[in-house]
Amino acid sequence: MQYFWLNKNNNKKLILFFNGWAMNETPVKHLKCDDFDVLVLFDYRDLNFDLSQFDFSKYKEKYLICWSMGVYASCLYKKVLQNFDKKIAINGTTKIIDNNFGIPEKIYKITVKLLNEDSCDKFIKNMFDNGKLNPEITITRKLCELKEELISIQKIELQEELDFNLAIISSDDKIIPTKNQINFWQNKAKIKQIESTHCPFEKFESWMELLC
Repeated sequence: MQYFWLNKNNNKKLILFFNGWAMNETPVKHLKCDDFDVLVLFDYRDLNFDLSQFDFSKYKEKYLICWSMGVYASCLYKKVLQNFDKKIAINGTTKIIDNNFGIPEKIYKITVKLLNEDSCDKFIKNMFDNGKLNPEITITRKLCELKEELISIQKIELQEELDFNLAIISSDDKIIPTKNQINFWQNKAKIKQIESTHCPFEKFESWMELLC
């Protein structure tokens, strides 16, 4: 796993963000950090990452925000994350490969098998409202890395799941079907539905808006 500090100014409040597949910090780089330190985690090829290397105890308030595949990956770190003040899932579930609660299994396997530049372009269009996005938000990582990341996630067998307080679900999610997300989060967390696609961050100007 890799990490990137969007903001690190010895603030008293922290936002820890688990990113989606194939991403780096660019989809959320425009969000105003205000008085939060913001740490972005991404690249799930190697999930033996030592999250305890960061001293989260110095923060008076700690918030976990996970997007897409990051919702699933975050569960591997339950011991470290369970005491965060608020945990928010955005367009993701803790059953990432599932016909009823995540990405349908057949679609996931086909994605792994046929991953190429064309299919990545299609993924972008589906994720970012038919490609109408900030030109800075593009897939810049190598294709071989992205395939390895999909395979790595596919091999995970979660022993336990994180309890999330809020699930933000987009109305037009073409990556993880909206109905599957609603099916999963019913009776598990408060659901907030928004008019957006799989990547909703262009709808927001700050991290604080996501926490409200």
